[in-house]
Amino acid sequence: MTRPLVLVGAGGFARETAELVRAVNDVCPTWDLLGYLDDAPALNGATVSGLPVLGGLDHLDEHPDAAVVVCIGNPGNYVARAKVVARLGLPADRYATLVHPTAVVPRSARLGVGTVVHATTVLTCDVTVGAHVAIMPAVVLTHDDVVGDFATFGAGVRLAGATVIETGAYIGSGALVREHLTVGAWSMVGMGSVVTRSIPTGEVWMGSPARYLRDAPVLHPVVVDHVAVDHVAVRPAVPALVMTTGARSLEGPQ
Repeated sequence: MTRPLVLVGAGGFARETAELVRAVNDVCPTWDLLGYLDDAPALNGATVSGLPVLGGLDHLDEHPDAAVVVCIGNPGNYVARAKVVARLGLPADRYATLVHPTAVVPRSARLGVGTVVHATTVLTCDVTVGAHVAIMPAVVLTHDDVVGDFATFGAGVRLAGATVIETGAYIGSGALVREHLTVGAWSMVGMGSVVTRSIPTGEVWMGSPARYLRDAPVLHPVVVDHVAVDHVAVRPAVPALVMTTGARSLEGPQ
């Protein structure tokens, strides 16, 4: 039996996540993907990548049984996902956690609610990922990495072992982070950067090796009832589904 699912947002991240859901259903029917919710007036009633825009976020009340994933955020406004989760005020059990069938997530890994893991991503062992984390394709997280809630990883990011990515940090596509380092809360690492030393909270770094560029403009704590987002707070996460055969996404303990 499938469960209804609604994606919040109708931009690139949401459309990519819709394809992830279709890939999951091709292997094991799991989700009845209803469509998107987006506040943009121009999208009301539109069809985007084959799915309807069901209305603005206020229309979520019309789908009380649907699971939800918030699929918004970009380098210019990477705090947006946390703000929308706070606005929705949903309990943790309303959020789905989605894993592409080609991702590798071992038994020792843990994933928080609302997190999305895209195609060919690899978590090697003992990786902890918080809630509402966006992991784009071909990311590699290695042993003992800890990722805070609302973090974002562009495609092709590589973290060495025992790295800490704090709450809301944005790691740009293709960036490399050396072992035992910390990227501070709400900081941004530019695409293609090589991080060789820890980055403080609320700063933008880029280059090879990465260096301070400027303060991040989005450092504003957001209060969400089921996650703490003003520091690296990886709440108790659900055990990850073993993806040895690319079976399906996870929604809770298996």
